[in-house]
Amino acid sequence: MAKVTIPLKRLVPGLIIGPASWLGPYIVMNSLFLPAMIQQVDAANKIQLVALFSTCGMIVAALSNMVAGVLSDKTHSRFGKRAPWIVGGAFVFMLAMIGASMSPTIPVLLVAWMVGQSALNFIVAPMVAWIDFAPDNGRSTASSAYGGLGMALGNNGFNVIGALFLSQFRLGFVIFGIFTFVGTLIATLIVHEPSNLDEEVVTNKTTENKKWSWKDITVIFPSWSVGRDYYLALIGKIFQGIGNFAITGYMLYIMTDFLHQGSQTQSSIQLINVIMLVFGVLIGIVGGPVADKLKILKLPVGLSTIFLAIGALAIFVLQNEVGIVIYAFAAGIGMGVWNSLDNLLSLEVIPDKNRVAFFLGVYNLGNTITQAIAPVIAAGVISVFGFSSIFVVSFVFALVGGISMLSIKSIKR
Repeated sequence: MAKVTIPLKRLVPGLIIGPASWLGPYIVMNSLFLPAMIQQVDAANKIQLVALFSTCGMIVAALSNMVAGVLSDKTHSRFGKRAPWIVGGAFVFMLAMIGASMSPTIPVLLVAWMVGQSALNFIVAPMVAWIDFAPDNGRSTASSAYGGLGMALGNNGFNVIGALFLSQFRLGFVIFGIFTFVGTLIATLIVHEPSNLDEEVVTNKTTENKKWSWKDITVIFPSWSVGRDYYLALIGKIFQGIGNFAITGYMLYIMTDFLHQGSQTQSSIQLINVIMLVFGVLIGIVGGPVADKLKILKLPVGLSTIFLAIGALAIFVLQNEVGIVIYAFAAGIGMGVWNSLDNLLSLEVIPDKNRVAFFLGVYNLGNTITQAIAPVIAAGVISVFGFSSIFVVSFVFALVGGISMLSIKSIKR
């Protein structure tokens, strides 16, 4: 069966609305509402509890993402292979966040949050595979729409609104959970993935009753010699994500406990996210076309992490409003370039084109699993060296991520 191609006039709006609808609410709830609720329920242990939620979330996200990718790749339905899982995941996520809003204790909140983490990855893994539906001459445009615009809106646009709900964070869980479902449903309807019921099912009878060996596992995860560039991209994604989320995951506490913003906390968070949103959207619009024209991909993705490192150092050194603004500008530029092009880069280095959703889903764990890893690392260094240490962590991890991306060989520039 020929490769499914969806016109950009349908695909691009879906690739903007879709990721914005799941990532935006998740960022708000993960970086603002969840810490606020944990602080209300058990303020004395808030740093350790954020790390606990992150560790559990990391495990659940990793497992559910891979399962979602495999199931999506193997699905045959009148609605296509991606849409049923995306809509179903969004619905369960909404219910989980409504449950989180009503949680009276930390254990209940933890269960609701883990259900939400699992459901979220049943949106992420299939949705990023929509990029592969783009026509050959529109792949950069599709990638830029997903990362440069959709994820830019998700990463920064929603925090501006989310900050308004800091005093009503339980209501915020409900509102943003509903938004995820509605926005994801709209994106799915716009993309209108065609039926794949007539797609040929590839079976291998020799695998029946077969005992799995290490060799079979390497088929799922290819050896380093086969998947080298994919693994380097994945390493780069994870390190860059940790460098980014080490700061954003503790933004509320950075403003209150490190910079002592007090009553200015809300306005400072809004300022950072407005600046990052503007730069993210602007770069998202031009990133793909410019990369196509100059025939570059690896260089801008790798070098974008330097801007994140500069932003982290600005807050660390200045510790005032000027440092906050410099961080916002530097991180906005860096994340704008990164989000525009890193998904296309990952698509170019996938070792098995028949398992696009699986490999893109694993790659895009960098958008969720790093939000789980980063607070754990940050909590460790904060307890030993204080809040200022997370900026050093951000700097180092961002640079390592960039070096990993620049080490890819199959993409020359």
